[in-house]
Amino acid sequence: MARKIVVTSGKGGVGKTTVAANLAIKLACIGKRSLVIDLDAGLNDLDVATSVEDLVTYDLVDCLDGKCRAAQAIIECPESKNAFVLPCVKALPDDKKYFDALKELYEGLNSAFDFILTDSPAGIGDNFRLAVSASDEALLVTTAHLPSLRDADKTAAMLRGSGLKEINLVVNKVRGDLIAGGLSLSPEEVAETLRLPLSGVIPDDDEILLRDAGKLPPDAKSGRAFKLLAGNLLTGKRKVYDFSRAYRGFSGYIKRKIKSGL
Repeated sequence: MARKIVVTSGKGGVGKTTVAANLAIKLACIGKRSLVIDLDAGLNDLDVATSVEDLVTYDLVDCLDGKCRAAQAIIECPESKNAFVLPCVKALPDDKKYFDALKELYEGLNSAFDFILTDSPAGIGDNFRLAVSASDEALLVTTAHLPSLRDADKTAAMLRGSGLKEINLVVNKVRGDLIAGGLSLSPEEVAETLRLPLSGVIPDDDEILLRDAGKLPPDAKSGRAFKLLAGNLLTGKRKVYDFSRAYRGFSGYIKRKIKSGL
């Protein structure tokens, strides 16, 4: 049976799709067959994030409409064996019939994968509810930015009332220099504010900006962070990388000043 996890956020721009795509690939790297499904139909760019946009023939909407079998629409990521994408390149109609169709689709995929991740739309609209209804667990992605936290808190309340087995937190775009300088909440403080267990901390890393999912260099900080997140999902542990350590003490103070341009 696959673990079905919805990856969601309170607002757009926090890196939810990036987290979903890279997590699926890291899970595949440690031997788990993983599928990530794009339900963010308004900003459907999972195919681009995973470099499969030129390989799409059928998509999620075609599956739900009965125009193709799921196997015809699912694409293996070019960068990682055992990581797969079910893209959504067409708008998903606002129709309640898709709730039952989506659940049936997920049930049919249960035995084929170890993990089924759903890239959910940000916010708490109908497609968010659709994504949550097909999942058993949730990863809520946020940043330490106040508007993101405010929206994440509202989304967390919705998730708590949805009957999910487990809800975990991923803090993205973490700036170790700002944390060490007392200018940003730490991931632990974010988790305490949202009253959610912390499963992952992803740094604000230029490598993520410059590369598609699966193409992070082995020594990239973000790559190590996604590996820890994948391991935490498998083991239930809470190991997270402390990206502020390098900016503490006198040498860290100098690094912070250099980074800030002073």
